[in-house]
Amino acid sequence: MSTMPELARHQSDSSEWTTDAEKGAVKHIDHTTVAVPQIIPEEDEGPNVGLAAYEQSKALGEVTPEQNKRIRVRIDLLLLPLFLITQTLQYLDKTALNYAKVFGMEKAMGMHGNQYSLGAAIFYIGYMIAQPGWSYLLGRLHAGRVLGVSAFIWGLTVLVMVWSKNFAHVMVTRFFLGVFEAAVTPGLSLMTGWWYKRDEIPLRQTIWYSAVGWGGMIGSLMAAGISKMDDHPTPRWKLIFYILGSITMALGICLYFFLADGPSTAKWIKKDDRPAAVNRVAQSGVGLKTTNFNWKHGFEALKDPKTWFLSIAMFGSSVPNGVLTNFSGTIIKGLGYSTFNAALLDCAGRSLQVISLLIAGLVATRWANTRLLMMTIGNLICVMGTAMMSFLPFTKHYTWARLIGFWLVNTQSIGFTIGLVMVSSNIGAYSKRVVTSSCIFVAYCVGNIVGPLTALDSEAPRYQTAAYCMMAGYILKTLCHGALWIYMWRSNKTRDKKYGPADPVLSADNGMKGMTENENIHFR
Repeated sequence: MSTMPELARHQSDSSEWTTDAEKGAVKHIDHTTVAVPQIIPEEDEGPNVGLAAYEQSKALGEVTPEQNKRIRVRIDLLLLPLFLITQTLQYLDKTALNYAKVFGMEKAMGMHGNQYSLGAAIFYIGYMIAQPGWSYLLGRLHAGRVLGVSAFIWGLTVLVMVWSKNFAHVMVTRFFLGVFEAAVTPGLSLMTGWWYKRDEIPLRQTIWYSAVGWGGMIGSLMAAGISKMDDHPTPRWKLIFYILGSITMALGICLYFFLADGPSTAKWIKKDDRPAAVNRVAQSGVGLKTTNFNWKHGFEALKDPKTWFLSIAMFGSSVPNGVLTNFSGTIIKGLGYSTFNAALLDCAGRSLQVISLLIAGLVATRWANTRLLMMTIGNLICVMGTAMMSFLPFTKHYTWARLIGFWLVNTQSIGFTIGLVMVSSNIGAYSKRVVTSSCIFVAYCVGNIVGPLTALDSEAPRYQTAAYCMMAGYILKTLCHGALWIYMWRSNKTRDKKYGPADPVLSADNGMKGMTENENIHFR
């Protein structure tokens, strides 16, 4: 496969021309010839998905501002809502155990001691085992179909939960739920980089990841509504699984048939606009995806300090996330509120999560090089919130102060979400992104396994040990993000000094050829 555009130049006094497809296309204008880069047939582009469309886009000229806006708006309207809905249902299905506990599932299953915490934790063991495989399959196969199959089966797994009879059944079902949900957040994060330019990613990623806030609000309102229902022949905790499982299976069918594999094949983008849609993304310098796995690039990820800064930071944030995901309703109810009021108060905290994410995304999109600044601000707010939970007296006088501290912890999603943006916009070559993402999500799973285990049943409803561990996790996360900030700043300075100013066109070319950001000397 040719890796560089070949130019064909023909001269003649004749006004009749023929095109040699092997040498390149030739346009005849007023007895002169304009050389155009060779178009690579899609079947000959090798493992680098979108390379043919990218070369075609260079032959067609620069993307105009009007064309760029038209493509971006179309992607925003048709793709972003699908990402948002998928992530919302993933979060609701994962945390359904939290709401089912409030309605007596724990008692119905005969669970006692730390068995509920183990049921929450085993989800992440399944997630950790399956996640690298899903990320590989999303690159190797049609991403929409892979995600659709995943969603349909995890929806079925949610439905199966209603037939659980004991603790063992819950453990098995939760394990497989983790296996099939593992395709979602890592997959959507990688896929966002296939559709959006580098400066567009922060806002779009925070929009679809605000689903954790929307999901929390929807779950709280659903629980509040169920709590007000008259007596029903079906136990209330089962209604939660019936509702969510059915909706998720329907979503899986929708994803299978309507989620495109990338901008070069999206039928809802005009055929003439598809090369430009690829060209937009290529400007980030990290390429789209490859259908094979490059082991050299995979090992490079394991040696890259960025991978470990992001992974350790993810572990730090996931310990408190494991507590929040599974004990939010219990913690608020323990402050003296009824089940109904606890659900509404949790909903208020989730609204802060959505607002803070959108503000961070807007700032990081509007002003360059502010992503780590937003992450640091979010981290420091979390440290303050967990300090309030850890050290304020557990008395009625401080109920509202402790509740506010608990609400502030919802800003943790800023660091989580923009940390994933760092992967999609700063790691070149799909194989390296897959390994980097897998390391980060292994850390995510380990943290979420550890988190619920810090919520000791003997310390309910204060959970003092969990509060201390949450604060320690956020401090660790803040330190890692600060180290990452310094490392990347120094890396850019070193590259400028060694190679001179970056050439954005060559950066895009190298990225589309599958180079990592370290191999691509024009990447910053």
